[in-house]
Amino acid sequence: MLRSVMLKMASNRVLLGSVNRVGRRYGIARRFIAGETMDEALAVVRDLRERGMLACLDLLGEGVRDEDEARKAAHAYMELLDCIAANRLDAYISIKLTQLGLDISREACSSNLELILQKAKQVGNFVRIDMESSRYTEGTIKVFEEKLRDYLEHVGIVIQSYLFRSEADVRKLSAYGCNIRLCKGAYMEPAHIAFPKKRDVDRNYIKLMEILLLSPAYTAIATHDSRMINHARRFVAEKKIPREKFEFQMLYGVRREYQGEIAKQGDKMRVYVPYGRHWAPYYMRRLAERPANVLFIVKNMLKK
Repeated sequence: MLRSVMLKMASNRVLLGSVNRVGRRYGIARRFIAGETMDEALAVVRDLRERGMLACLDLLGEGVRDEDEARKAAHAYMELLDCIAANRLDAYISIKLTQLGLDISREACSSNLELILQKAKQVGNFVRIDMESSRYTEGTIKVFEEKLRDYLEHVGIVIQSYLFRSEADVRKLSAYGCNIRLCKGAYMEPAHIAFPKKRDVDRNYIKLMEILLLSPAYTAIATHDSRMINHARRFVAEKKIPREKFEFQMLYGVRREYQGEIAKQGDKMRVYVPYGRHWAPYYMRRLAERPANVLFIVKNMLKK
């Protein structure tokens, strides 16, 4: 019930405005958000590097319906890529296509993405295209496939295990030998599109993970679930899959000590580091994933 409420709030612009105002007053977003500025985010990346981990930087934003705003987002990401290169950081970037204008037109979005990919190729970096709600799945995959020919080494995508369609998507996309991040999914979806029960989402996650690990693709295993991680480790050992073919990924602020343990054990660990002023939708989805986080936030507010 609480999860449904949180996810509905994550798509309500009026409520999100209130969350932003309260968040700035009480600093409640700090658990999951690196900060509102690039400098704050880069400081987190440096700290991760000292602890033996990599990073994926996300300048938060989504649902852009103004062409100028979408183009500004593209240029902000290009600046971020330049800063990563100048500081020689072990980080790449993650973007949502609705931030680049997918709600305006696929052509506008593709044009903005092209600018970012050209910059990524120039500086030798990588761009992860995030997956949003199922409303955008088909369009996101089409844009991604259009870019693969020129940017195979510089662009990757995300697949969500809670969608019924994901097995077909994994089998098709992995054949390209591209970079695929597998996660469970964090949006509210109807029962005819996504598995409603967690056990089915988990079962499909394991199935898709094994398909990816045996494919030509590079697999980013995005989960905080130790059962999934242990299963992955057993599977790669059994199938003699080299560590160069996969990595584990987790979100900033979630199971921080466990992230460090995985890195110390010799596996590649990358932390998803979100930052920026438009953090409220992302923040609400994190609360929805684990309602106990709401109590943590309330306690912090009472301490202020």
